[in-house]
Amino acid sequence: MGKDVIIACDFKEKQELMDFISGFRGLNPYLKIGMELFYAQGPEIVRELKREGFRIFLDLKLMDIPNTVKKAMASLRGLGVDMTNLHALGSSDMMKAAIEGLMGEDGKRPLLIAVTLLTSMSEEVMQKELLIPEKLDSAVMHYAENAKNSGLDGVVCSPLEAGKVHEVCGKKFLTVTPGIRFADGDKGDQVRVTTPEKAKLLGSDYIVVGRPITAAPDPVAAYKRCVAEFCD
Repeated sequence: MGKDVIIACDFKEKQELMDFISGFRGLNPYLKIGMELFYAQGPEIVRELKREGFRIFLDLKLMDIPNTVKKAMASLRGLGVDMTNLHALGSSDMMKAAIEGLMGEDGKRPLLIAVTLLTSMSEEVMQKELLIPEKLDSAVMHYAENAKNSGLDGVVCSPLEAGKVHEVCGKKFLTVTPGIRFADGDKGDQVRVTTPEKAKLLGSDYIVVGRPITAAPDPVAAYKRCVAEFCD
């Protein structure tokens, strides 16, 4: 599977999104639809984007008891998304139930990936607030292994951890990496960040890029820059 850039469409209003994507018709990039937009606009926004020809990563980070997650994933399956996710912290039983919910009668399903630890989280916060007495890297690799053993396709992780995830889980296990900023850009509220070019070298399969594209004076040019630095 080739490398790709996913644009994080962290908008609340539908018109903001439609104004933004108007310049991308013909390019049809991968779009990430997260909680803010999905909760504000509902599932119809996903259906509309799919009709427009966009590929969709639905980023809702599900985490609940296995049966609830299974039923939620069955509902999401009907939207035709290309990728969705959950929290690896929810347990192997929950991840296996999620796969059952996503699976169609034809035996096909969207890509399912697990969030290991949020890229806004530091090792200090993990240890002091979550009471996980491990090195951050060790915790991420443990969650990645659990996800692989549960049948998932990959994980969301920092690009700084992508290479190690591949070492532990194999080259075909996908790494979807937010925390991407241009070398001359602001890192915002992310902690574990790197550039598109560096993410490529570190082994990321997909990079998720938000404000460096969505807040750019020329979003299409910023997207093309990401593609050039990461994919080419």
